[in-house]
Amino acid sequence: MKDLKLEPIIYKIEDNNVSLDKFEQQIRETKNKKIQDVILDYPTVYIHNWKNADDYEVYIGESNNVVQRSKQHYAYAKREENWQNSLIKNNAILYIIGHEHFNKSLTLDIENRLMLYMLSVARIKKIHNQKRNPQNKYYTENELDNIFRQVWSKLRRRDPLLFPTESSIKDSAVYKASPLHKLTPEQESAKESIIQKVFNSLDNKTEKQLIFIEGEAGTGKTVLNSSTFYELFEKAEEQEISPIQCCLMVNHDEQVTVYKQIAQKLGLTDKYGEVVCKPTRFINMHTVENPIDVAFIDEAHLLLTQGDQSYKGVNQLQDIIDRAKVTVIMFDENQVLTTQQFWEAEILEKYRSIAIKAGNYIELKRQLRMDADKETIEWIDEFTKNQKLNRIPHDTKGYEIKVFANPEDLDMEIERKANNEKTTLSRLVATYDWEYSSTRAPEDRLKKYWEVLIGKWHKPWNYELEKELNRTDKRSIKSLSWAEQPQTIKEVGSTFTIQGFDLNYVGVILGPSVRYKNGKIIMDPGESYNHKAIRNRTLSDGTKKKFGEFLIQNEVRVLMTRGVKGLYIYACDDNLRNALLEMSNHSAIE
Repeated sequence: MKDLKLEPIIYKIEDNNVSLDKFEQQIRETKNKKIQDVILDYPTVYIHNWKNADDYEVYIGESNNVVQRSKQHYAYAKREENWQNSLIKNNAILYIIGHEHFNKSLTLDIENRLMLYMLSVARIKKIHNQKRNPQNKYYTENELDNIFRQVWSKLRRRDPLLFPTESSIKDSAVYKASPLHKLTPEQESAKESIIQKVFNSLDNKTEKQLIFIEGEAGTGKTVLNSSTFYELFEKAEEQEISPIQCCLMVNHDEQVTVYKQIAQKLGLTDKYGEVVCKPTRFINMHTVENPIDVAFIDEAHLLLTQGDQSYKGVNQLQDIIDRAKVTVIMFDENQVLTTQQFWEAEILEKYRSIAIKAGNYIELKRQLRMDADKETIEWIDEFTKNQKLNRIPHDTKGYEIKVFANPEDLDMEIERKANNEKTTLSRLVATYDWEYSSTRAPEDRLKKYWEVLIGKWHKPWNYELEKELNRTDKRSIKSLSWAEQPQTIKEVGSTFTIQGFDLNYVGVILGPSVRYKNGKIIMDPGESYNHKAIRNRTLSDGTKKKFGEFLIQNEVRVLMTRGVKGLYIYACDDNLRNALLEMSNHSAIE
């Protein structure tokens, strides 16, 4: 056996008593005392895994005595209802991971990060762990990133399907919404406060409680929501409040798919049934007379505030509050995109005030998505909120804002980023200023797709190229969000496909509805094809009013805040494009 040389040591054995006994004997007989110590006396991390059809199931753990712990697992394997039963039925494999610098806290953090990563692996259908153990500060904490990278790299050499590239994992929608992320102190404080308020409300039997979490795009609402939702189930089981009735909702098809995958992989669906759905389904399935314990609503600004074809009520938030003892909402007023979601100021303030008076209002302020200087974020805020165009600042963190003189160069640059393994999740998006229909083909028979068309440059709108895929390819992308699907590099996304998701680099086409006049950015609803944003809205007093300018402004903000590493812009309006190029100090590609 080789010396360790401060690298992780990983063994792969058949996952049964016989192989484990042989492995222990081999380690005890080795003359390498370091390996004996690291594997038999130090804390180690281990991964049980087995094939279920073409996919995997896993259990990740850590122990001060991996041999004894594994034998305990084998002892439980006789009972068919235990996950350990799968070890003997499916020829499972056991990875044992050690390192000279492993201590209890470091192994717990390695275990936590393995769970976070493996939850996001497309081929893993279930993780059988029940609890996380996030650690605070400890000696050797600064070695976590480097040691984990080495561990993952070595595991990947053993099985690239089970351990894919780190970049592919970090780009997945499941990873970005995972409840297993280590939270920031602001998020951790908010989570503890929400859980305490929920249990207080349930203990005191106070019903129709509203907990209002407000934060701008990128302030970590989704991860906070996901983490709190999952931990509430854990806490309820610890306190034997079982079965607690919780449901997570979001009025966005692709995000529902992501949350359902997470619930399935973590075993919530098997244990509690349907715990993720869209708001209208929840309202139709539950009654005021028999409320559930807790309703979580991500992107609550997408809830309908008037009826439509499937929803016959007048306010989805109130209908949900009436059907839950506690309702927790994540809200950003600047991401309301249609007249059906429009909130009259007095009505929104009523809900906000109810939460404030009850001590149930929390505001998230720290920007977590964009890896950018404060000045860069302020530039985007001024553009999207105050419609002011300032000189584009130099960003010391490397966040790029680039302005392009033509769509061809923007398209080429985004495709170049998308084809780079480190920035694969880069896509073009545009304001809804070109016609699109998901139910009918273009009337012009010479047009194969609904397209974004600028001069001689053109590219299909989102979901158009999916029609060309064969059955196998369609099945392979079924669980992926729009931006994760490989063919979408050749498409243009919109708020309908990108809201709530991150990109590495976002290329934003500002269509004819966004103009520049007399030193101010103008939103022109007359140039928009987003009928849900520009049509009349009937207000509570019966009057009708248009909110197109406000809703297009929100559309621009949603698009321009998607990029983690950079924002690339092309503007169709000559005045806006020239002003942007001027403000970029002529440093852009021309």
